[in-house]
Amino acid sequence: MLKKRDLHEVPALFELMSHPEVYPYVRHKAATSDEFYFITKQTMEAEEQGLLISRTILDENYAPIGTINLFDIENNGGFLATWIGQPYFGKGYNRYAKEQFFNEIFTETTIQTIFMKVRKTNIRSLKAVLKLPYASLGNAIFPEVYAQVNKAEELYDLFAITKDSYVAYQQLQPIETTPSMAT
Repeated sequence: MLKKRDLHEVPALFELMSHPEVYPYVRHKAATSDEFYFITKQTMEAEEQGLLISRTILDENYAPIGTINLFDIENNGGFLATWIGQPYFGKGYNRYAKEQFFNEIFTETTIQTIFMKVRKTNIRSLKAVLKLPYASLGNAIFPEVYAQVNKAEELYDLFAITKDSYVAYQQLQPIETTPSMAT
């Protein structure tokens, strides 16, 4: 489940973000809880200005477990950044959060392309993006964006999810029914 960011979740998120298996991959790092409060407040203000979209990822008990964000929005595109706390690795939260976020982005905004730059050495993120059937390797498809994210040296692979590919994939999925809906 996703929700808009708020300051009440900062202590729990800061603790999760500080884990050594998470911290290196967080875009907006904070060394202290106070610094993370400040970053979260800035993030909320930037969203109000339409500069980014940020959500908190919640577990089934509505506890904050990570964040998912669309940064650097321009020309109907933006860059995805997601992190989930280490205790929640491998439990399906990442993919579920992305599905919800993509649905929101592509149905409620004018965004047409979501880019993901994945560090070539980040095996966990690479495995996660390869599980998304509507994501395409964008190195050759979007050469100008690929060059932009690899200005200094070639550290990242670029993946792209277009609104068209996401919507087409969703239309191919069978409709799920709950036991109360079955006849």
